[in-house]
Amino acid sequence: MMSKIMKNKVIQIGVVSELTGLSERQIRYYEDRKLVFPERSRGGVRKYSFEDIQIIMEIHSKMSNGFHTLELKRMMAGS
Repeated sequence: MMSKIMKNKVIQIGVVSELTGLSERQIRYYEDRKLVFPERSRGGVRKYSFEDIQIIMEIHSKMSNGFHTLELKRMMAGS
């Protein structure tokens, strides 16, 4: 049951921004670089899961430590 809750994409980008401390622009950048994959509502609103939020925080941490998006994409593809 907890796994389903973690994967359920119901959280809007504004809430993700508040929870992570990242700007919406940073979060969209990660999506543009194909590092995170939110769903879209019929109206085009991005919807994230708690699992996505964990991934976003890992991406941010690694980028803060000098990793580049291409390296992160390769690492994520291998996991």
